[in-house]
Amino acid sequence: MEERRVVITGTGVISPVGNGTAAFWSALQAGRCGIRPYPLAGEWKLPVKVAGMVQDFDATAYGVSVKETKRNDRFCLFAQAAAAQAMEESGLEAGTNIAPERLGVYVGTGIGGMQTFIEQTTVLLEEGEDRISPLFIPKMIGNIAAGNIAIRYGAQGANLTTAAACASSTQSVGEAFRAVRFGFADAIIAGGTEAVLNPLAFGGFVSAHALTHAEDPLRASLPFSADRGGFVMAEGAAMLILEEYEHARARGANILAEVTGYGNYCDAHHATAPRPDGVPASRAIRDALVQSGYQSGEELYINAHGTGTQLNDTAETAAIKLALGETDAHRAAISSTKSMTGHMIGAAGAVELLASALALRDGIVPPTIGLIHPDPACDLDYTPLEAVKRPVRVAVSNSLGFGGHDASVALRKI
Repeated sequence: MEERRVVITGTGVISPVGNGTAAFWSALQAGRCGIRPYPLAGEWKLPVKVAGMVQDFDATAYGVSVKETKRNDRFCLFAQAAAAQAMEESGLEAGTNIAPERLGVYVGTGIGGMQTFIEQTTVLLEEGEDRISPLFIPKMIGNIAAGNIAIRYGAQGANLTTAAACASSTQSVGEAFRAVRFGFADAIIAGGTEAVLNPLAFGGFVSAHALTHAEDPLRASLPFSADRGGFVMAEGAAMLILEEYEHARARGANILAEVTGYGNYCDAHHATAPRPDGVPASRAIRDALVQSGYQSGEELYINAHGTGTQLNDTAETAAIKLALGETDAHRAAISSTKSMTGHMIGAAGAVELLASALALRDGIVPPTIGLIHPDPACDLDYTPLEAVKRPVRVAVSNSLGFGGHDASVALRKI
């Protein structure tokens, strides 16, 4: 089967540090923190005080009608807003410059319409089953984001929803890469979305001992730090248009970066804890880089999963060393943009892949802010505190999800 080149021709993002690619990238380069006090923490007596909350979001600014804003869960509205940005930037239009059946939609989400589930459970308990909304199921189901994006853009090609916790959207982009590469589509709207900043989700992650209890937003998300205490929950979405290279060239599309590799493995170890030796995660990284033709000594940027939990950061450090060898691991530029955005769960991988593509384009490695006291067990170059100019040629974005899901997607500068 012929292997085709795959490139990124459109981007969109809704995030705690900014909405739209330009605002998002400006914030990351400046080391701006999007983590803020969570307003319901006191009312619900939560030990968690901060979150990465999207600000100034208005779905109608992205072509969603007022009626539709009421018929969709927040996670779906984020996805539609990010997709609108990406499609506008790409210039793709089904039936005009791409056949509808050759345009697909792949969207990852870890949890889906949780707020709708909570609201309708309350209706059931307080008012009875006959008062449950007829929109309950279509608002709540995880695949509705991909479905609604396809409806809006007439995308009749393959439509896939991935649910692999924190690796959800890395898988969605990786699977989209494979589909375009092997000729199953000419372009795919691929990414992820999440909106679960509610007391039930906070309570569940607290019980799993995953979240920081820090009260200072600037000292809350501390990947690779000796004083890290857990991750910061966040929300948002990112979408990328993955398109076959010759198709993109023929229509004069602007190309951001080339997608060149994808690795996907499982720890098969524990429901929530990563495998400490990092072996399966290293295979995902290595596969993505081998497919990309990476050569030892090339300028490499790694956007780490980097959650700020004790177990994740040491396991990921081990995985990077296994994948690259000690010399190249210490040479690589690495950072965790979760230090600024918080952990966007199912949207994290797509958001971080976007950051990786922008790092390649501009030769700027975004920082790991807050990294004042590095953990001696995390001894690689994590780009502490401030962005660094560096002519990176290859980038890889890692995601490690509950359930042991390990996924990595690699890019090359175009």
